[in-house]
Amino acid sequence: MSGYRSFRQFYPYYLGEHSNRTCRRLHFAGSLLVLGFLALALWRANAWWLLGMPLAGYGFAWLGHFAFEHNRPATFRHPFYSLMGDWVMFWQMLTGKIPI
Repeated sequence: MSGYRSFRQFYPYYLGEHSNRTCRRLHFAGSLLVLGFLALALWRANAWWLLGMPLAGYGFAWLGHFAFEHNRPATFRHPFYSLMGDWVMFWQMLTGKIPI
């Protein structure tokens, strides 16, 4: 994980890469859509809906980084920790710990 021995060490860096509110909002929207595609796939018993998950999740997140945050997504350098960070940040936004 190049420099980070744990997710606990990585997460403050991850949050720093998401200081722009619009970027965080796009991450939140993308994560909600990921959950929506998962729900549709299960409800309809149709795995094709699962194809929308990475498109929604990464599409919204990368738009936030390139258009608003003006940095490279952490996914490119730290894919596993970044995915974990997406869901921790989503939960913290959902529960009000981080402003949406």
